[in-house]
Amino acid sequence: MSPAENRVRAALRAGGRAFALSFASIAGSTTLFVLSVLSVSFISLGVGLVTTPWILGAVRSHAGRRRELAVAWSDIRIPVPYRPFPRDLRTGFTGQVERTVLMLKDPATWRDLRWLLVDMTAGYVVLVLSFALLVYPVEGLVLAAGLWRVFEDSTYWYGFVPVSSQATGLAAAVLGVAVFHVGLWASRPLLRLHFVLARSSLSPTPEELARRIDRLTETRHEAVDTAASELRRIERDLHDGAQARMVAMGMNLGTVEALIEKDPAQAKKLLAMARTSSAEALTELRDLVRGIHPPVLAERGLGDAVRALALRMPLASEVTVEVPGRADAPVESAAYFAVSETLTNAVKHAGADRIWVDMHHSGGMLRISVTDNGSGGAAVGTGSGLSGIERRLGTFDGVLAVNSPAGGPTMVTMEIPCALS
Repeated sequence: MSPAENRVRAALRAGGRAFALSFASIAGSTTLFVLSVLSVSFISLGVGLVTTPWILGAVRSHAGRRRELAVAWSDIRIPVPYRPFPRDLRTGFTGQVERTVLMLKDPATWRDLRWLLVDMTAGYVVLVLSFALLVYPVEGLVLAAGLWRVFEDSTYWYGFVPVSSQATGLAAAVLGVAVFHVGLWASRPLLRLHFVLARSSLSPTPEELARRIDRLTETRHEAVDTAASELRRIERDLHDGAQARMVAMGMNLGTVEALIEKDPAQAKKLLAMARTSSAEALTELRDLVRGIHPPVLAERGLGDAVRALALRMPLASEVTVEVPGRADAPVESAAYFAVSETLTNAVKHAGADRIWVDMHHSGGMLRISVTDNGSGGAAVGTGSGLSGIERRLGTFDGVLAVNSPAGGPTMVTMEIPCALS
């Protein structure tokens, strides 16, 4: 395919995407902006306390979808800087009030609203230009083909060309061809400009980025400590398990060597013991390897690995996965062991008989929720297994939220920013 054909295809593809996105820009952003303003205004009447979290959540989903398209269509990455909700956020009306207050205090919420305003004005205009430069020339060609006759008794302006005869119709066609060539070069940059406008509105301020860097620095130190602790655990498991069995097996084989001619029967017993020890050592080594990185995780991905993990739980489980791709191996490993520890905590401490796991990826964020119908009361604190999960996720700038009122149910929500391949 020639470069000219590639340019035409790319421009038409960009124009088609801009055309489709323009509806979400003008209709979606306008509707959400109006609903958001009304909902916040009605907080004083009490109605807004109920509606605001839902509407602002829809705004976040709308912005998250635009972030995904920015990466997929123009390779522009827009951060997701929302503050996580506290672990002890309550349910019911009180929880709705707290959620409303927290969302309104989050600077990212006001950036979302500012972006809606930009998206339905300047963002929409840029999208219209992106596809109009490719569509508008068709009218010039149609005028030259004979449509000009409709305007014989009047003057029709095509751009700056007054069309009232065949000659002026041809002039309109020439102008249309010129506009089309401009569109071939400008359509893709205009679509990219739309996402640049979104990034300028949605991206966090330098102060917020500085706080995020401080947090990443802190979690990096915790990750180093966790890795050192994990290495000590592996060394201890090898020393106390497989290594001890291998030493015992070597001693048995040495005794067999001495007894094989003097007492063949005893030598056979020792060989049987050595064979048993070797099988047990191999089992322990396999278990140790699974504890470092499960084979199913490497071979089939996070979704199937979590399903396999849930099947091994002594409780009824239901797993829902909507992850259309693979994350980086370290992220998948962290998410897998975070889910594993959460399920283990539910089995040991929750007194539950059913567990639900929901995993999906949107807006550049991997979100996993683990819910059980147990007695509740779970909290992140010193000595809690949830603290270890929080440190594990913090290494990747992830967050952990726990909602566990007394009497249950308990929902543990994990979020890790990541891209899928």
